[in-house]
Amino acid sequence: MPQQSILVADDEAKMRRLLEIMLTQMGYEVLQAADGLEAIEVLSNHTIDLVITDLRMPRLDGIGLLRQLREQHNEIPVIVVTAYGTVESAVDAMKYGASDYIVRPFELDAVEVAVQRALRLGKVQRENRYLRQEVEQGWHGFIGSSTAMQQIYTQIEQVAPTKTGVLIQGETGTGKELVARAIHNASPRAQALFVSINCAAIPADILESELFGYSKGAFTGANKERVGKFELADGGTLFLDEITEMDFNIQAKLLRVLQERTLERLGSNRTIAIDVRVIAASNRNPRQAIIDQKLREDLFYRLNVFTVVLPPLRERRDDILPLARYFLEKHAREFAYPFNDIEADAALCLTAYSWPGNVRELENMMERAIVLSGGRTIAIGHLSSDILEDNRLDDVVSKDKLSPQQPSFDQSVNVAGLNMQVEQLEKRLIQEALVKTNDNKAKAAQLLDISERSLWYKIKKYF
Repeated sequence: MPQQSILVADDEAKMRRLLEIMLTQMGYEVLQAADGLEAIEVLSNHTIDLVITDLRMPRLDGIGLLRQLREQHNEIPVIVVTAYGTVESAVDAMKYGASDYIVRPFELDAVEVAVQRALRLGKVQRENRYLRQEVEQGWHGFIGSSTAMQQIYTQIEQVAPTKTGVLIQGETGTGKELVARAIHNASPRAQALFVSINCAAIPADILESELFGYSKGAFTGANKERVGKFELADGGTLFLDEITEMDFNIQAKLLRVLQERTLERLGSNRTIAIDVRVIAASNRNPRQAIIDQKLREDLFYRLNVFTVVLPPLRERRDDILPLARYFLEKHAREFAYPFNDIEADAALCLTAYSWPGNVRELENMMERAIVLSGGRTIAIGHLSSDILEDNRLDDVVSKDKLSPQQPSFDQSVNVAGLNMQVEQLEKRLIQEALVKTNDNKAKAAQLLDISERSLWYKIKKYF
């Protein structure tokens, strides 16, 4: 853990020195200010975890300091110092956001208890703020009992209790972040934060400051200090999604942080020790990424201690219908619609589709289906045209690929039979759309949710 810093603000030099001695003995770094204005200046130029301030000071007193901090939305914990017999003024200060108060003459034990309590409060406030953001984003637990997923569950159980770094590979939409979260939640670090950052979504110059933080004045616009993701995840887990999209220079700095377990904020020469478990992920083959100069080879070997390879959805077809029903029920609740399951032919099409977008594509399609159905049973007409137009259906639909959880069909069903049913349904839907739009091809295509070019192709094919 990095050494925590405490700012002591008091106009009496002897009092500041007394608190400095006591706090230094407790293991804290101590900075001093002679009044509130000087304290504001120190706070703008240093990373401070706690402020201990006297109430009565020239220029800017303790109450004024508190007001300025809270007006700036600075949630740093503040302990106020009051003399014996004037506790009422300390209680008033707490109305302005003070965390606690201590009465002088000081007792070492009382100071230590108040400081530890205030620092814990500050940590809880930071974590709660971050967790509120995480809750707003939301995430789904695992759904699936296929053999492929059972192997993933086993790997999670094996690596979670250790400190080992993990590299997760898988196509886009396969649930790499879910695996990372599961590893964190099953680890001894579960009580600390899980911090996630997408390396592909942030420009290189911003990504560096997001990861490592920066000090005031480090670059144009750096008006105050900022804690980076590494510091935020101290004691917990940092998830680096799409690691192969990270700039090479940042990869070099990341490697150094992983090796030394220390970092320096941008614009600062202060070394900060960190204890972070790093889990990285990529939708690329990392060895090919090395060849393509997208990933440093030395960083790859540092990250690739334990590898989890997530199967695409097309390789775990037994999980498709349980996932589809889960997402349908979820979105039905959101829209206050009933949910009456999936028709047999629609279920077969879902299972046969190749799902290039994996679980994410499936969820989006189920949300669309529940909207189109209005809560009625999901039929083929409620599915995206991508499923019906997928020319890979012939390669994946066969009796031995049907899950036992799928609706039962006559044993004589075959690919030709399925294609014939799909074509008949397409012809009927096209005819109905043309009738409703008075043979307006553009409006009919819009009604069918396909391109006008696709509609003309199908009309030429069927009529």
